[in-house]
Amino acid sequence: MNRTTALEVLAIPGIPMIEPGDDLAALIAEGLARGMHEPRESDVIVIAQKIVSKAEGRSVDLATVKPSARAIELAKEVQKDPRLVELILSESVRVVRSRPNVLIVEHRLGFVMANAGVDQSNVASPDGPQRALLLPVDPDGSAAALRERLSDLCGVPPAVVITDSFGRAWRRGTAGVAIGAAGLPALLDLRGNPDLFGRELQVSITGFADEIAAAASLVMGQGNEAQPVVLMRGLTWSAPANPASELVRPAAEDMFR
Repeated sequence: MNRTTALEVLAIPGIPMIEPGDDLAALIAEGLARGMHEPRESDVIVIAQKIVSKAEGRSVDLATVKPSARAIELAKEVQKDPRLVELILSESVRVVRSRPNVLIVEHRLGFVMANAGVDQSNVASPDGPQRALLLPVDPDGSAAALRERLSDLCGVPPAVVITDSFGRAWRRGTAGVAIGAAGLPALLDLRGNPDLFGRELQVSITGFADEIAAAASLVMGQGNEAQPVVLMRGLTWSAPANPASELVRPAAEDMFR
């Protein structure tokens, strides 16, 4: 196992409001140069899901959404806009729990989360059309594409993690979670490595990308901080890369399903 003795978590300055079709990697590369951060091997670029979704055109005008009968009925129960509920259902494969102000679903990508990640905060001005933002269609694919483009622009292929904020079962509050990753082991299997006394680890598997996402979210913030891209420097790993989809627990291992 490699040791990390110090870690830098640095906001990339000057990232503008993102519009559909923007070259997000180019804007990040410009921000790295602006902050005088010359990319290094094993750097990790952590990117908020919202700006990835915006660049990919995943914003929906609620005026264009026609809610189904199911969405209308469920909206009454959860006390949400039926159009919003329709978007949530369209992104989901099942409703896990519902009650007033709460709608927990299984997203089509396997995430069990509130509202299928459909969000209206920091999406558009309240004075304009009401809009909602969906998760990227393929977050791991988005991370891989951003990594390739950043490698072309910067000359070094940084690892990339796309993060979102999730609530946790049995815990209050949200925390940063990786929904996309490229260039690092999102899931780090430590089984077979020795502990301090030489005993072989039997069950230790670390959500490496989730820990990166949680650390980055401390700098990104949740409100008007406007720091959606973070450079994380000082991490080491030797395990082969695997995507964030590896973090989703398979149904056969889910004791609570």
